[in-house]
Amino acid sequence: MKVARFHAPGDIRIEDAPEPVAGPGELKIRVRNCSTCGTDAKIFKFGHHHIVPPRVMGHEIAGEVVGTGARVQVIAAIPCGTCAECRRGRRGRQTVCPNQESMGYHYDGGFAEYMIVPAKVLAVDGVNAIPDGVGFAEASVAEPLACVLNGQSLARVGPGDDVVVMGAGPIGCLHVRLARARGAARVFLVDVNAGRLAMAAELVRPDAVIDSDAVEQVLKLTGGRGADVVITAAASGAAQEQAVRMAARQGRISFFGGLPKDDPVIALDSNLVHYRELTIVGANGSSPAHNAQALQLVAEGAVPVSDLITHRLPLPQVLDGIDLVSRGTAIKVTIEP
Repeated sequence: MKVARFHAPGDIRIEDAPEPVAGPGELKIRVRNCSTCGTDAKIFKFGHHHIVPPRVMGHEIAGEVVGTGARVQVIAAIPCGTCAECRRGRRGRQTVCPNQESMGYHYDGGFAEYMIVPAKVLAVDGVNAIPDGVGFAEASVAEPLACVLNGQSLARVGPGDDVVVMGAGPIGCLHVRLARARGAARVFLVDVNAGRLAMAAELVRPDAVIDSDAVEQVLKLTGGRGADVVITAAASGAAQEQAVRMAARQGRISFFGGLPKDDPVIALDSNLVHYRELTIVGANGSSPAHNAQALQLVAEGAVPVSDLITHRLPLPQVLDGIDLVSRGTAIKVTIEP
């Protein structure tokens, strides 16, 4: 079979590999779609400390179980299910499991014709049946949508909120649509890349688009009050600093996009947080339950995703897909092995 393997930064190769064999407790999947994301582009450029090459990449996975034909979506982030965080409270805190592993990082991922789902994924209910009417490509987008769902749950996005989404990539587009599904009154989309902003806005139709002077424009749109929720769906320290300044009193700010490891510190006006009673929350991936909920949102039509998939490429063109993501000239790129 064909696979896309990461060997070193700048070195992903399409290679022949033997078809894998499932061991005890494992599941063999015929991959139908594995979508790409900004993280794949970062791995291609810089590698990742959790990846020991060679490694088959790809973590937004949907396919068929070999032998039964069952249509399934597979989680990316794998909690251990047994640590103190995973067992904490009624539903656990699986998104912050200190022992978390990931498909395409610790285990071979979905840029392959066939793959093995590890037993520990099944142990945490990490394989979800794809609902009728949902295609494989759409199901693969349930993984990033699950991360967006986690972020908006933590930031308590709800009815009547004015929501600002900073970043018009695929994650930003999903944030716009989920905010609407959760009852937001208005959603504003911000990006410094005017071309990408226009492409995203054409699809998700925010109430306003902002490509400069973001704080000033948000305050103007809200009559000086500011936004109830600001989500930084971009790896930008400047966006995080602006988010604090554009938040309304008792506003919630989601630092959704992580910052570069060599530049993670921002300037924070602590008095704004103090006097306006702001809440700043992080967001780290998703749990198996979030993935199941995301699939249901897609199936119900509450969060449409099919039109966000702007490119469908065969496995030999995976580098073209990663390049499209890197240049911001696509919304969602999916690979069809």
